[in-house]
Amino acid sequence: MSELSQLSPQPLWDIFAKVCSIPHPSYHEEALAKHIVEWAQEKGIHAERDEVGNILLRKPATKGMENRKAVALQAHLDMVPQKNNDTVHDFTKDPIQPFIENGWVKARGTTLGADNGIGLASALAVIADDSVAHGPLEVLLTMTEETGMAGAFGLQPNWLQSEILINTDSETEGEIYMGCAGGIDFTSTLALTREAVPAGYTTLKLTLKGLKGGHSGADIHLGLGNASKLLARFLAEHADSLGLRLLDFTGGTLRNAIPREAIATLAIAAENVDALKAAAQEFLATIQFELSAVEKKIALVVEAAHSDAKVLNADSQSRFLALLNATPNGVIRMSDDVKGVVETSLNVGVVTMKDDEVAINCLIRSLIDSGKEYVVSMLDSLGKLAGAKTLAKGSYPGWKPEPSSPVMTLVRETYQQLFDKTPNIMVIHAGLECGLFKKPYPDMDMVSIGPTITGPHSPDEQVHIESVALYWQLLTALLKAIPEKN
Repeated sequence: MSELSQLSPQPLWDIFAKVCSIPHPSYHEEALAKHIVEWAQEKGIHAERDEVGNILLRKPATKGMENRKAVALQAHLDMVPQKNNDTVHDFTKDPIQPFIENGWVKARGTTLGADNGIGLASALAVIADDSVAHGPLEVLLTMTEETGMAGAFGLQPNWLQSEILINTDSETEGEIYMGCAGGIDFTSTLALTREAVPAGYTTLKLTLKGLKGGHSGADIHLGLGNASKLLARFLAEHADSLGLRLLDFTGGTLRNAIPREAIATLAIAAENVDALKAAAQEFLATIQFELSAVEKKIALVVEAAHSDAKVLNADSQSRFLALLNATPNGVIRMSDDVKGVVETSLNVGVVTMKDDEVAINCLIRSLIDSGKEYVVSMLDSLGKLAGAKTLAKGSYPGWKPEPSSPVMTLVRETYQQLFDKTPNIMVIHAGLECGLFKKPYPDMDMVSIGPTITGPHSPDEQVHIESVALYWQLLTALLKAIPEKN
C-alpha cells in the first residue's frame, strides 16, 4: 500500500498512487491508457478510444438527475519527465516515487506528475464513486498534451455529448480559470563548420547547474534563471579574450520547461586555464547576486574533459554565441486587459548541437495572436542576421475568456457557498487544451479548476494535500449543482 492511502479523499489518492506506478511521460502513455480502459471496463463503465488514442468514459446520471446538463471532466494522460542531476531514473520504465512531507506530496528526485495526474485521478474517482451525485457524465483523457497537445488537436466533433467541460489542469486552489495563452514552437538552426583543435590546447567542460527550472508559462514571470542563456552570456563575454574554442553546447531538455542546466565543452590554451577559472568564479558571483531572490543553488563547474570533436571555426562560433546570447527570453509584455497576467513570452527551451548544425528551440506563448506573430517576426529577424534557418510550427490557439460563461458563474457561486469566500477569476499564461476544444465544440461551456501545485515541469513539483481535499469538495458539489437542460 502506498503511504498516500492515508490521505483524504482516499479514492482519489489511491488512483493517483496507481498512476504514479505506471510510467507515462509524453509519447509513452499507452500503458497507462490501457490500464484505465481495463479498469473502467471491470467497473462496468463505458470506455472507448479515438484514432489519436484519447479515452472517453461515460456513466449515466444519478437517479433523478437524468435531465441535468451533461458534463465532461477532462485531463491529460502524460506527464513532464524531469529529474535532478544525481537521480537515476528512466521515465519510460521506472515508477514515480511519491512521498509526504510537511503537508505536500512530492517525488524522489523527479517530477511528480501531479500535473495532470491529480486531475486525472479526480475524474476517475468521480466516475467510479456511486455516492457522488451527477447528471450524465463523461471523462475525456487526452494524449500527449505536454509536447504539442496531440490529443486535443485530434479531437473530433460529435464524439462528446456534454454541454459543459470542466478542465482539471489548473494549479492554484481558489482560482477559476476562464482563459489561457496560445503558443507556437520556434526553431533556429545554424549550419556549423569545424576545424582541428589547435595544438597545445586542453579540453574543459563548463557546467552551469543548480537552477530551479519550472513551467515555461506559469513560472515565466518569476525571473528564474535560464541555464542556456546564462552560459551563452558567459561565453559571449569571454570567448575572444580567453581564446575559447567551442566543441559542444547543450542546454535544457524540453521546450516547455525552463532549463536548469547547460553544458559547454571547449578547448583553451593551457596558459589561459587559470584565467578561465577565475572568470567563471567572478561570473558565478555576479549571477548569484543578480538572481539571489529566486535562485539559491546556482553552480558553475569547470572540469577536465575528453572529446574527439573538432572545434567550431571562428565564424560559426561567433554567429552561434551571438545568436543564442541575443535571443530574447522571458516576459515580452504584460497584459493590459488582465492585470498581473503575462500577455506574451518565450522560453529558450532546448539547445542541441551536432557536428554540422546547432538548433535553438523556443516556445512562444501569448494571449493574443498578434503577440505570437510579433515574437516569431523578431526571431526570424535574428535568424537572418545570424545566417540561420528558422521554422515556426505547431501553433495552437488560446482560450478566449467568456465573462458571461454560465459554468464559470456556477463555479464561483458554489465556491462562495462552500468556503464563504470569493475565488479569483483568472486567465493563465500557459497552454490549456480548452482553446483547441472550442474548434470541434464551439458551443461548449468550459472552465478550469484544480488544486495547488508548485514547481510543475521541474523536480521540485509538489501538490498541496489540503488543497486537493478542497478541490474535491468543490468538484463534487459542482457536479451536484449542474442545472437542468434548457
